[in-house]
Amino acid sequence: MTAPSPGPDVTSTATAAPKLPPVWFKHAFWHGHRALHRLSGGRFLWTPASKRGWGALRLTTTGRRTGRDRNVIIGYIDDGSNLVALAMNGWDEGHPAWWLNLEAHPDAVVLLADRSRRLVHARAATGAERDRLWQRWSGIDNGLDGYAAGRSASTPVVVLEPR
Repeated sequence: MTAPSPGPDVTSTATAAPKLPPVWFKHAFWHGHRALHRLSGGRFLWTPASKRGWGALRLTTTGRRTGRDRNVIIGYIDDGSNLVALAMNGWDEGHPAWWLNLEAHPDAVVLLADRSRRLVHARAATGAERDRLWQRWSGIDNGLDGYAAGRSASTPVVVLEPR
């Protein structure tokens, strides 16, 4: 039986899910990354021009239950004036809290490596736009389709548009 790929809206049986580190390690990594960013005064981010091909930004959302500011470090690529992220939750099941917050309150603030702040409005990419952006991410991260195949839900492609 073939499960739909959480990547592009197609069915894929050719891509096996790569081995992921344990959940505790992924959580510790991102907590450590956020702490380094805070301790460095915001200088611990990289840009899409890095050898990785994608950058890191600090996203500040409004908590869907608390109404308080919530900060997270996420990866992104540029798409013209938009920034594009994947709501992958470390490739675990479920959607990350930052995406659930954006669904409830789509206006947010990003801080980039050059220390510039942008006011953004978030939305999920759909249709041909989603497929195009997914392919751009796949070109940067060769294991993307395999990681996505290990999830039961489709991975949202999040577009952060300037507001």
